[in-house]
Amino acid sequence: MTGLFKKLFGNHTAVDFKALQAQGAVIVDVRTPGEFSGGHIRGAVNIPLDLLRTKTAELKKKQKPIITCCRSGARSGMAVSILKGAGIECYNGGAWDSLSGKLS
Repeated sequence: MTGLFKKLFGNHTAVDFKALQAQGAVIVDVRTPGEFSGGHIRGAVNIPLDLLRTKTAELKKKQKPIITCCRSGARSGMAVSILKGAGIECYNGGAWDSLSGKLS
């Protein structure tokens, strides 16, 4: 069961998100536009999870690592699976407010 959680949510405790951001990583917030407008990380791009598959080519062209985030980490974990499946280097940042603290 633990393996399933790691696969869905990622092992974001060992990732240096601040260093990734300094290297130009793109933060993709996969919440709905309404959730995003209620608060988000400065500079984050809002691509709701249900639209992410239509944006993978655009994200791949950036040739930058992607850090995903959402409200709790569940949707961002699913987003990582989608992006990795498209050959994009990506990391699950988990909850956006927690990730924001890690980037400060």
